[in-house]
Amino acid sequence: MDPIAFNIFGLDIRWYGIFIAMGMMIGITLANFTCRLKSLDYDEFLNIVLISFPMAIIGARAYYVIFEFSQYKDNLIGIFNIRQGGLAIHGGIIFGMITAYIYTRYKKESLLKFVDVAAPSIIIAQAIGRWGNFFNSEAHGGPVTQGFISIFPNFIQKGMLIDGVYYQPTFLYESIWNVAVGLLLIYLLTKALKRGTVFFTYIGLYSLGRFFIEGLRTDSLMLGSIRVAQLISLSGIALWIIFIVINYRKRNSYY
Repeated sequence: MDPIAFNIFGLDIRWYGIFIAMGMMIGITLANFTCRLKSLDYDEFLNIVLISFPMAIIGARAYYVIFEFSQYKDNLIGIFNIRQGGLAIHGGIIFGMITAYIYTRYKKESLLKFVDVAAPSIIIAQAIGRWGNFFNSEAHGGPVTQGFISIFPNFIQKGMLIDGVYYQPTFLYESIWNVAVGLLLIYLLTKALKRGTVFFTYIGLYSLGRFFIEGLRTDSLMLGSIRVAQLISLSGIALWIIFIVINYRKRNSYY
């Protein structure tokens, strides 16, 4: 696949950036609907996004660079070039959440209320962003036979043919999983659930899917012999379970 969508005044505009921007715009639009479901101030939500999103990008890049520093130690300026990929969602979530927590604490708002309505937007944006990985020929699995890849549409087959070898379209698996989880989260927002339930369900279900899909990938960030994303995913699943068990023993915190 050609990673460059078009050229403006000599500047290459890459599909990766287009899909990230598209995911953000669709996520913000969706949040207008989810905020209304829970009667939350959409303008205040946007304030949180405008502050948290830049920090999430910084966190996503920093997280990636830490585990791939050997690629950048002789070219430090390359750390700032994200046009060709190199953003890790786990780092983005961590930095974004820390920023949102500081802001809502300062404003004396409930962080859990806002991250609940944000959860569907986040995972739908992730689903869209995975298509940027497709055009960058990254986030795919190991080699597969032509017979296996033939079950997918022709454009997927062509995109997964890299240097004469067909690869497993793990980006597609995660994109589909994320959309399914996003629809479930929207449904949960229509129910009278305790604060934080939707967000931690996002953490748990995304982590569940990511754990298995990550095991198929060839470009995982590694900590020794351990796939970092799988380790973080197990932590996310555990965090989800702990939250559900502890929070539902309380008698308050409903919307």
